[in-house]
Amino acid sequence: MDFIKRKRMPIESFTHQFEEVTYLSDDLQVKALMMTPHHEVKRIVVYLRGGKGQVGRVRAGRLMQFSDSQTLVIGPYYRGNNGSEGKDEFYRGDLNDVTQLLRLLHDKYPQAFIHMVGFSRGGLQGLLTFQDLPVSSYIIWGGVSDIDLMYEERIDLRGMLRRMIGHPKKDRAAYEARQAIPNINENSPPILIVHGGKDQQVGIHHAYYLAGQLELKGATHESFYQMAEGHVPRPPAMVETLTYIKEFMNQVELHS
Repeated sequence: MDFIKRKRMPIESFTHQFEEVTYLSDDLQVKALMMTPHHEVKRIVVYLRGGKGQVGRVRAGRLMQFSDSQTLVIGPYYRGNNGSEGKDEFYRGDLNDVTQLLRLLHDKYPQAFIHMVGFSRGGLQGLLTFQDLPVSSYIIWGGVSDIDLMYEERIDLRGMLRRMIGHPKKDRAAYEARQAIPNINENSPPILIVHGGKDQQVGIHHAYYLAGQLELKGATHESFYQMAEGHVPRPPAMVETLTYIKEFMNQVELHS
């Protein structure tokens, strides 16, 4: 199991090599942006993007936030986006793009710790996949935790959701299939919930709801809230967030 194409990207870095990689998922060629350290890979961070199409696309600057000299960081584009084959199914077939990539990376780097970071739309993407994969932890950052909450709060996205998934009452099975909470249990990998109190794109009630459900299930989790921040923290708060996330990863690895 390996990538079928690797295209060197003209991004300067003294510590990493940037490539756009292509791999197979359900016989579709899907792509991802990857930065590989020149030193031994001891940690892998899989960044699950937000948005759709060009909105929220994977960028080098975002991946670099999670990097160090021994960390490989990769962000899948998902099928139907940015040159990947197929059609974006919004939490169905695109979940296979995540699981296939994780298994490929684990096969290539079996000794490396793997952490998933799901941002915005990617939050639910990770919740629907992380517990079945060889991952050490999952960080949900400003992330959607429930598809019904998303439909309820984002009136501007209801047309898109009805087009891609259906109506939450008329097409109930399609929404139930996109619910992640029932699959999480006390044996799931540790979860870190990161959210801004002034987030207007994914309200903080997504974080509160998830934390409450995880508490009921006895799942290992912790929360990091910045009540004065929005969907993307301002620079000083961003430093605090990234520091907290990296320390969370360190502690998970230390106790693994």
